[in-house]
Amino acid sequence: MTKKPNVILFGIDSLRRDRMSSYGYSRLTTPHIDKFAEEGVLFENHFSPSIPTTPGYASMLTGMDCFGTDVVALRHNGPLGEHVKTLPELLGEHGYNTTCVGFTGNPSSRGFQQYLDYEAWQPDETERCPKAENLNEVTIPELKRLAEDEKPFFLFLRHMDPHSPYLPPKPYERIFYGGDEYDPANESLNEMKKFKPFADFLTSWIPEGCTDSEYVDAQYDGAIAYMDACIQNILTAVKSLGIEDETIIVITSDHGETLNEHQCWYDHHSLYEHNLVVPLIIKYPNKLPKGKRISDITLIKDIMPTILELLEIKANISFDGRNLMPLIAGKPQEFQQESDFYITECTWMRKHGWRTPEWKLIRALEPDFHFKPEIELYNLIKDPEELNNLADSEPQIVNLLLGRMDAYIAKRERETGRINPMYTNLHWHGLERGPFRSSQEAYDSMYIGSIHTAQQLQEKE
Repeated sequence: MTKKPNVILFGIDSLRRDRMSSYGYSRLTTPHIDKFAEEGVLFENHFSPSIPTTPGYASMLTGMDCFGTDVVALRHNGPLGEHVKTLPELLGEHGYNTTCVGFTGNPSSRGFQQYLDYEAWQPDETERCPKAENLNEVTIPELKRLAEDEKPFFLFLRHMDPHSPYLPPKPYERIFYGGDEYDPANESLNEMKKFKPFADFLTSWIPEGCTDSEYVDAQYDGAIAYMDACIQNILTAVKSLGIEDETIIVITSDHGETLNEHQCWYDHHSLYEHNLVVPLIIKYPNKLPKGKRISDITLIKDIMPTILELLEIKANISFDGRNLMPLIAGKPQEFQQESDFYITECTWMRKHGWRTPEWKLIRALEPDFHFKPEIELYNLIKDPEELNNLADSEPQIVNLLLGRMDAYIAKRERETGRINPMYTNLHWHGLERGPFRSSQEAYDSMYIGSIHTAQQLQEKE
């Protein structure tokens, strides 16, 4: 019996595709991933529709949407439902060794045989945090152990670069910045420092006295470049172990990131494009084409069905996601297009909406702490940065998209036999209370004070 292929899945937290040189970014942030993409298939328009981490990884590792997983919130209460099967559970049943690095305790990571952790939050004596090197220190020995076993393996790596705090080690903290981050005339961080819910956390790792948002943005880019170099260590190990040709490698992310944009500073809440857009690159030597780029819209729920197709494993599961192999094979007529889709966000705000290739509708389910309007509407073609809210001037478009969203919700509720989880997760904020009645109440209630507090939230994800 021929041994099944191995699978390595890089689930990179908070990586937005428009900051990757692989996707056309002007800064050379991902030279090693760029080369990797030349040897595999890159999906140009890949999205993670449910923000943030917990629903994103739940969809990635089950092939289901948020109705299928019943997971929408960062602080999901209870385990992942027994009505779904995770990729590690399924592969374990088919004789795989399964290991998860950096994602212990989260309901979305259920089913791995082995969990390994690494330091991904606290800075070291240099006041920087070498997250990706810390990951490599536990991953590469485990990779060698798995490669020596007669069983195939599934290795899932949750990279925490470039998740905040952005603390890449030298020289990466300055490779994309040559200015004066302490310029007293620069006021670009003033508004952020006045935002009570986040100010203490952000200023706990942004250098004291820093005034320039471009410096902080450059830390994010530097963290990507640093991680990219460390990922090459793993790719080199795969090659040196002689398992490159028998290993499927996937590089993707659970969601994007907000930088100095939309007053949602250096985090991943909101439903603007920079949070929804993520990379997807798949390499499988001699089985997948080299250097192919696919422009069709794909979604995070498509990853598991596609991996199983490559492994030739029949799951007998009615996935919400789609097998992407017809697109890869150049047979789009055999692929069910999904250009319009439902979007949700349940991190620091509770919102949902509907996205089409032209329009983005966002509707708040309760007042948010940024004092934003209940309804937002953006023309993604004319206004790709989503700066001009057209909700008041385009009421017909608002009603059209609300109708499409409501019809889709009703359809998925009928199909799953469960209420939309956006309607039932009323304790999404972790405060043991019901919905906020005003934006001021939300502002006064939501607070993240330090790196330690943020780490605790992540551990509960």
